Amino acid sequence: MFHSLKILTVNIILFLGILAFIAIYLMFGYGSQFLANFIGFLYPAYASVKAIETRAKEDDTKWLTYWVVYAGFSLLETFTDIFLWWIPLYAFIKCIFLIYLMVPIQANGSVLLYNRVIRPFVIKHQKRIDDTIDKMQDAAGQLVNEAEGELRKRGTDYAASRLSDSQY
Repeated sequence: MFHSLKILTVNIILFLGILAFIAIYLMFGYGSQFLANFIGFLYPAYASVKAIETRAKEDDTKWLTYWVVYAGFSLLETFTDIFLWWIPLYAFIKCIFLIYLMVPIQANGSVLLYNRVIRPFVIKHQKRIDDTIDKMQDAAGQLVNEAEGELRKRGTDYAASRLSDSQY
């Protein structure tokens, strides 16, 4: 009993030490943005792969929700990073936020942000978004067809020129 309690205490101290090191590194370390992104990616990616491999739909929905919010945050951060970078302890705050998005509770941050911000926005603008996507798909299809026609024409012209060159 005493031996297992001693091992448990050592493990807790080791865990807290690693946690403290990561927190201090996020506050002052070189590459702290990378570490924050890595923490926000590593476990959710692993959990997503596990969710894909199960038949349950709930875990798929949970992690899809996380990735939608994570992508929205990453996109927003791309445009605001120049200002946010100057905030003291930004990488640490960002890491705490990403952990809040993935924490395994019923109403974690990704569920709240999705239901309160992203979902209402998408529902409100869904028709316009779908129309824009359809137009882009049509334009891309037309571009591919034109490129295919041009490649065939050039290929035919090239083959004809090679044949005429070989006859002389």
